[in-house]
Amino acid sequence: MTIFGPNDTLCAFILDEWTKDVPKAVVDAAEDIARRYGDSVEGVLFYGSCLRTGEIEEKILDFYVIVKSYRDAYSGLFLAAANKILPPNVFYHEMDVAGITIRSKYAVLSREDLHKRSLPTCLNVSVWARFCQPCKLLLSKNEETTRQIAGDVGQTVLTMLSKTLPQVQPGAGSREVWVAAFENTYASELRSERSGKGLEIYLLDQDRYDRLSPIAFDILGHSIDPVELKHQPARWPVVKNRLGWFARRINGKLVSFLRLIKASMTFDGGIDYLAWKIKRHSGVEIEIKDWMRRHQIIAGLTLFWSSRKKGAFK
Repeated sequence: MTIFGPNDTLCAFILDEWTKDVPKAVVDAAEDIARRYGDSVEGVLFYGSCLRTGEIEEKILDFYVIVKSYRDAYSGLFLAAANKILPPNVFYHEMDVAGITIRSKYAVLSREDLHKRSLPTCLNVSVWARFCQPCKLLLSKNEETTRQIAGDVGQTVLTMLSKTLPQVQPGAGSREVWVAAFENTYASELRSERSGKGLEIYLLDQDRYDRLSPIAFDILGHSIDPVELKHQPARWPVVKNRLGWFARRINGKLVSFLRLIKASMTFDGGIDYLAWKIKRHSGVEIEIKDWMRRHQIIAGLTLFWSSRKKGAFK
């Protein structure tokens, strides 16, 4: 399988995005989280709806804490092993900033796993589906680390699009490709999103994706000029691509389920958070009882099946 390395133009695009400011409370939260992991922290990636909108009150910030290794990040073997076997580990954090409670959800991922999971050889979509979208690197260890992580983020863009192009019509433009890409990746996770989410995500940052697409298309050899389109793609690559997405859906749903169960052990208030998340994205109301908070693994299984029956997961 060909792995397209990000070129200087793509890295420059990512690095330019990272020059934009974020609210001080976001940096404060990232710094407080990073202190838990000491010198193992290589950088903190901020992403998600709060990055796009700039709204943080009554919201939950989303971070990925990138660490040198899991053994360096944790004092105990259990969390290090859990992070290695089924990355990432997910935790909850909150702090008071100027009288406002800032809540965050953060995942811990090693530099090695960030790199491996940005490549097209990675079956699971979670890393390259998230970081092909806007993100912001905070608290980078040094300039070299910044460029390396920018390279991995650039690679997520190429992976996302290279896995989508065989499914779209020759000459498809930015909108068609990105919407198809997001629809595919949302279908490959246990998401509680309504249909049409792919178009919604694209429209939220349309200008950004339309500026990014020509750079990525050039690297991938995708033309939108009808004059250059001499033939339809061969049938076997299209079939192979569809089989690949079928495998990603199976992998993604299984891994997402296992991560939910693991999060119930590592995430303070994890059961309550999962219920809130499901309601926010699907409208499905989940009642959390006291016994669920005491037995979170069993509760995680119960919550999964009950919410699935109500249509929260696809």
